[in-house]
Formats: sequence, C-alpha cells, structure tokens
Amino acid sequence: MRTPTPHPACLPTLLEYLESLLHARLIARFQPEREPKVVPFRVPDDGSPLSEYLLQTTLSVPEQIIIVLALVPEVRPGMLDACLAPYLSAGVDLPAFGGLRGKQHRGVLPTGETALFLLGGDNLPLQLALRELLLPHGTLRQRQIIQLLPPPPGEPPLAGQLIANPEFVERMLTGRTALPDFSPAFPAQRVDTTLDWRDLVLPDRTLKEIGYLRNYLNHYETLADDPKYGRHNRRGYRALFHGPPGTGKTLTAALLGKSVDRPVFRVDLSMVVSKWIGETEKNLAGLFRRAESKGWILFFDEADALFSKRSDVKDSRDKYANQETSFLLQRVENYDGLCILASNFRQNMDKAFTRRFESIVAFYLPDAAERYRLWRNMLPEHLPPGPEVDLTALAHKYELTGASIANAVRHCVYQAVADKKDVLTAPLLHSAIQREYEKEDRLFPAP
Repeated sequence: MRTPTPHPACLPTLLEYLESLLHARLIARFQPEREPKVVPFRVPDDGSPLSEYLLQTTLSVPEQIIIVLALVPEVRPGMLDACLAPYLSAGVDLPAFGGLRGKQHRGVLPTGETALFLLGGDNLPLQLALRELLLPHGTLRQRQIIQLLPPPPGEPPLAGQLIANPEFVERMLTGRTALPDFSPAFPAQRVDTTLDWRDLVLPDRTLKEIGYLRNYLNHYETLADDPKYGRHNRRGYRALFHGPPGTGKTLTAALLGKSVDRPVFRVDLSMVVSKWIGETEKNLAGLFRRAESKGWILFFDEADALFSKRSDVKDSRDKYANQETSFLLQRVENYDGLCILASNFRQNMDKAFTRRFESIVAFYLPDAAERYRLWRNMLPEHLPPGPEVDLTALAHKYELTGASIANAVRHCVYQAVADKKDVLTAPLLHSAIQREYEKEDRLFPAP
C-alpha cells in the first residue's frame, strides 16, 4: 500500500479548474456571445490525503467542487478577487455571486450563494437541485466537512459564509489532524496514558464489560449503516462507569482510546455547567458539535453534576433544571461516537437514562489479591522492596485503591532517591501508606 504524501500536489490543478469554471460562468453572464468550454473535473491521484479522500469517497463531482471552493481562503486568498476583477468595473456588483469580506481576511470569502453560482450558473432549476447539497441534511454538512455560518437576521441562509471544518483542512493539507485546544469553546482536555492493559487490574466481570466496549471500537466502522447486521443498530455507544474514586475509571477510558488510536477528551464540567438558564445546554451543544463525526471518545468524569436524577417540580428553577437534564440526555444519546459517563454512585444517575446505556461497567475496590498485583506492577524494577518487606501481608492488611497505591509508590521512590537508598524499606512503605490513609481521613490500622 502506498504511503500518502502529506502535501497535496493535486491542489494547483483543482484550483485551476475552479478558476476556469468561474471564468466560464462570468463569461456566460457578461459576454454571452462567447462559448466558453470547461474541461471535465478530474482529481489527480498524487497520494495525498486530499486526493485520496476525493477519489475514495462516494461524493459527487459537485460536492468535490464545493470542498475545493471551501479551501480557497485557506490556500489562495486572492483567487476570487482576481477572477472577478476583469468582469466587474468599479462600483458594479454581481449579487448572484454572493461572497463577503471578513474583518481581517482581505480576499473575497465564498458563501453558499457562491457555490450555487459556480455550479449552476444562471440555471435556476439546476441551482435548486444543487441547493440540497448545502442544506443541513447534505452529506458534506452531515460529515462536518463544511459549514454554512449563520447570516445576519433576515438574510437568506445561503448568504452565510462557506467554510471548511478546521480539522478537515489540517488533515487534507498536512496529513495531520489538529485536535482542539482546551478553551471555553471546547471545555475538554486530552487524556493520555503510557500504561497498557497489563497495568489495569480489575475483576473478570469488569474486564468482560470493558471487552464489549473494545468490540464496539474495533468494529463500529465496519458495521455502521450496514443493514445486514440489523435494522436496530443505533448511532454511537453509551457507557456508564460507576464505582469508588481511584478504581480505574479514567485509566480505562484512556486505554480504550489508546487501543484504537482515538483521542479521549475529559470534559471539564466546571466550564460546562452554568447557573444561567440555557447556558449549560449551549456549552454542551458546542462541545458535541465539535466532536461529532470525529470518532473521539468523550469522558464525563463525576457526571452526577450533569446527569443526576430529575426532581419534582416545586419552582421555576426545578422546571428549568429538569429541562436541562432532558436536553443533555438527548444530546448524549445522539452522539455518534463513544460517550462514557463516570460516577462514584450509580444510584445518583437518572434511571430513565441508564436504561439507554449499551454498557454499565462496575468498578470495585480491589481485593487483597488484586492489591498484591497492583503493588507488584507499580514497584519500580531498579528500586525493589527490601528483603524485610512482605508484599502479601501488605496487600492483605491495607485496603487501598489502585490510585492510592500509585501515590504511595511515587512518594516512596522520591524519598528513596532523596535518601540515596537502593531499596524501598518497610518503614518507608508503611509511612507512605499511612500518608494515604490520612489524606482520605481514614483510621490507620494498628501495627
């Protein structure tokens, strides 16, 4: 299989075709006595992501041309101005062409009207047919390849600016996918891990449920929209992780993403939930809109803050809170990727929504055998426990979660290095364990 080249050598050819098509439309409008000829649209196969995408997808030629038009401001900002200049004298405008100018971008920015003029010229029936490609149900907008920004109130929808999705542009031009930065517009942070599945110590029943999620991630692209596998196949996948803190919920989410090379984003609920009516829905809608059709895994930690039980309506605030919860449940259910909600207490979640989960994964406090495996996995090879340390006794006596054991080991390692020791002594381990008990305000077992 050929390795894709990062930069699209086909782009100049595609832009030249776009120029020739635009010249043909302008000549037909202003110089009808001439008979311009446009060669058929052809995508050169240069091995770039853009070339491969246009050639290997089921997009129609008009849809492919719309994509090229949306890329114009990114790669050749003055092209539309240069094409229009010979035909439009000072003070003369061409409303059918559409287009607008930005606040900082100096060139003409294409709109939906620009795409219709380019593809349909003055042929109204053809324009009406092509208009369907730019509406929300069109393939390009469904796949989030392009967007039509809202025009000012009272203006036609197709007067909105035509733009290509930033992630799509980055992937087509460089071969990379630019992931969004953490910001109020995208209140979620990437979750990564250097660990692997061997480091996840969980009961078999929990690992079995996680296996169902891995099946989905490994095969959903193959089964998507395939009627052979059942008419009741739903978009996306919803999972609830519930259990005490430190038992592996976040690590599992990170490992799921790592196993299929998909980014995992942990949603910062402090930036989503708002005291102002309607703001929470707005924030969450923007988050899902950005993630839609990307294959990203969304991880809502401590999801009780968003998806808690709906209460009896006693005042207007209760009414709006219930409406807010209902909206959030519906938005999660319509997400086309894997959405994981994590909660310390399953009973805090709305039962009407838990019925819609494809998977409910319980995380438990580790038993003695699991704690022993955690200690063995986490202790560094170059700083082994001293000969007096009995890990079996340690695991049986001290009831710690995986996160607490990791914290204790980290503390011991730093202290041992500071003390220039080459082993982790029993007093050092016991001191670190006592520190974890005190952090959780728990009574430390007597020696």
